[in-house]
Amino acid sequence: MGATRVVLAEDHALMRDAVRFVFEDAEGIELVGEVANGHDLLPLLARVQADFVLLDVQLPGLDGLACLEALAERHPNIAVAMLSAVEEPQVIEAAFRRGASGYIRKSVNPFDLPAAIRQIVEDSVIHPPFAARGASAEAVAGAGLSEKELAVLVELCHGRTNKEIAAHLWLSEQTVKFHLRKVYRKLGIKSRTEALRYAYQHDLTGSAVAPAA
Repeated sequence: MGATRVVLAEDHALMRDAVRFVFEDAEGIELVGEVANGHDLLPLLARVQADFVLLDVQLPGLDGLACLEALAERHPNIAVAMLSAVEEPQVIEAAFRRGASGYIRKSVNPFDLPAAIRQIVEDSVIHPPFAARGASAEAVAGAGLSEKELAVLVELCHGRTNKEIAAHLWLSEQTVKFHLRKVYRKLGIKSRTEALRYAYQHDLTGSAVAPAA
């Protein structure tokens, strides 16, 4: 299989520079084009062969959600991931309804982007990262966990290893270990088994399977 050919639609020059820098040495990823506004995206895709679009939500001209609709109609075989600082749940849900295969926040380490793209290409559909669907707001606030810490805990409760959690959440394995240490400290626990039991007892995952007694 050849390299995944990526088009970047991003209006901030600094972000484009960072993505370009990371992709230069990324195995299996080739940046084949860039645009700084939504109006230029479809014309570019008519000129280049692309497998993947990394799309900002807040683009000038034609915004990311409008671009998604156009891409779904004209280029249904191209996978699209949103790259955005927007974190409103309704915007994320709207992106997925319009056909996005992933939603990557701009707080992501740029060096994690190639892994995120590979994960989307391999699995076809990726649920929004760092989202713990089903966990109650009260339980999350009571535990004192950040959104990323909660996401790692949810993945742990699904039985995933640190390596699998890293791949699923588009993080490095070292970052996963860092978040787990913080989870253990905040919850006053010392093991994965205790973490699973705590999450189940306090309804932090909603769909978590009950741990063995």
